[in-house]
Amino acid sequence: MKDSHFEGVMKFRAIRSTSKTAPHCGGRLEVLMSKIISSAKKLNRVFIVSLTVLVLLTVGVLPFFSRDHVKPETIEASAMGTGTQMGQVIGVSLEIYEYSTPEDYQVLLQAFEKGQNQGLVNALTKMRAVGHCSITGTLGYDVSFIRMIPTPTGRKIRFITNRQLRFGEVYFDSQTTAFNLTAGEFDLNDQEKHKSTGTLYPAAQLAIDKDGKLQFQLNQNAWNLVDVIDWKGTQGVN
Repeated sequence: MKDSHFEGVMKFRAIRSTSKTAPHCGGRLEVLMSKIISSAKKLNRVFIVSLTVLVLLTVGVLPFFSRDHVKPETIEASAMGTGTQMGQVIGVSLEIYEYSTPEDYQVLLQAFEKGQNQGLVNALTKMRAVGHCSITGTLGYDVSFIRMIPTPTGRKIRFITNRQLRFGEVYFDSQTTAFNLTAGEFDLNDQEKHKSTGTLYPAAQLAIDKDGKLQFQLNQNAWNLVDVIDWKGTQGVN
């Protein structure tokens, strides 16, 4: 009897214990599920924000890289010496990233009116590079101004930039330092390409002649540009 009574009491206690703990376990499970759902929502928001930022950055970066991949127009030619440079031939290459604007042209005109040749040099120094010129025997240099002028047979490409002075010129204060510009012109014939020509002024300065017109004063004779080849760049850019 005692044993059966003891078993009955234990069963009763077990039932009571189960009835008390079951709701408690259910509450813990609900809290756990609530935390999981809340964390999932937070992660979802973080993912959406991160994805949005990534898209915005991609949209902003793509134009930057696209500019870097624009193919520049390149004009190559052989420069033949004249006068004291007769018989000499050097290679010339002009890369055109973009053409200068009419506003750039006005800036140079105003700079020359105020400071003559040195004023022009100072203004060119402040301009960003719109191209690059390579001449045999030099390291090449950035070009600050390139202008395109339509012609009946094609177009003229005029460029001007500051000349890189050699160490000896500066050290000995040579008079050649006054000719601190390099300029040139390509006359491109799109109809008969073999007729394309040009002129290079390796060392020049800009001045006003007696008739009030702008002209280049040269330290040495101009070079004739022949065998001109025009490698087209990205259409609509240069």
